[in-house]
Amino acid sequence: MKRIVEPAEIKNMSVKELEALAAEIREEIIDVTSKQGGHLASGLGATDLIVALHYAFDAPEDRIVYDVGHQTYAHKLLTGRLDAFQKLRHRGGTSGFPNMNESEYDCVTAGHASAAISTALGLARARDIMHADYHVVSVVGDGALSGGMCYEALNDAGHTGTKMIVILNDNEMSISRNVGAMSGYLTHLRQSRGYNALKRGMRKGLARIPVIGPILYKFLLTIRDSIKRLFVDDKFFDALGFVYMGPIDGHNIKKMIRVFRRAKESDQPVLLHVVTQKGRGYTPAEDHPDKYHGVAPFRIDVGAETDAPNTGCGAIASRVLSEMADDDIRITAITAAMSDGTGLELFAKQHPDRFFDVGIAEEHAVTMAAGLASEGMKPYVGISSTFLERAYDQILIDVC
Repeated sequence: MKRIVEPAEIKNMSVKELEALAAEIREEIIDVTSKQGGHLASGLGATDLIVALHYAFDAPEDRIVYDVGHQTYAHKLLTGRLDAFQKLRHRGGTSGFPNMNESEYDCVTAGHASAAISTALGLARARDIMHADYHVVSVVGDGALSGGMCYEALNDAGHTGTKMIVILNDNEMSISRNVGAMSGYLTHLRQSRGYNALKRGMRKGLARIPVIGPILYKFLLTIRDSIKRLFVDDKFFDALGFVYMGPIDGHNIKKMIRVFRRAKESDQPVLLHVVTQKGRGYTPAEDHPDKYHGVAPFRIDVGAETDAPNTGCGAIASRVLSEMADDDIRITAITAAMSDGTGLELFAKQHPDRFFDVGIAEEHAVTMAAGLASEGMKPYVGISSTFLERAYDQILIDVC
């Protein structure tokens, strides 16, 4: 891969050169994670988005805040960390997440989900107080909108009209598959029959008109977003005070650059809905994005051992818990977008009516468990210890 010291180097590249660069970045990510382990599928899916982002914005002057920081591998490779990336997550190498001590391009140190919009809003307000002039972008992905903190920040930013850009990297996945009403709402936006039918009809109909047909179609594309608003129900984000743009193909670099430039011109908070494919560029990761979320070292030609039996502590606990639940209807299991990581997928298959994946909402998971227990149920909550830190107050106050 070509050594890039700073993202400014890509600004003179053509779209084809940017696409070739994105392909090289994916190859590098696959190669390094196959040797060192790491988060694979998320980084592959966000590569085109990050290339377009660094082309359209001027980091580090423009602040780019990443949610669920494991989607930032392409960002690291575009900001002079190629050598350090060879030792990803090892001594002397780059962190697996944004790290302020590692690079001036990492404006925050963060790894967990649902916090980036709040952080970005703080950066934007600091900019305004100091009468500075730079853009603040929050890149939210991997199901972060299933966490309530995002809505607290969106509501606050929209209420005050603070100028900032939120990019929703919608890959239909969190660590486990997205759950909840918001996931369904985003799917509705992506699949709106009215808008898609209109678009297909316009394209086919105008193509039949000699000479002026293609010209007229190209003209109509310039007002497509206005027409789309009549057919796609995007009022949710509008109601929060954000200008909604999307859905946008997250692998069309040219289109993303154009939309990013439009978003920069807005004086209002903007939400860009970008649709990406998790695992993009590596077939096994495309087919099994959940299994390739985080991987141990593997052979690229063979792939990771996604079908190997799970013999970890979580899997053993899940098996025992499922057996206990066979004899006790009061036993339930709860997790926060971590059914695979905690081993609870077995319980979910055997007792689906008593399994609850609440999304990236640890506080809610623990507090709901308290409600279940209040009615005589026996809830078991499976959450990784790092993420459970968010629910300490609920454990101390609501559960105890």
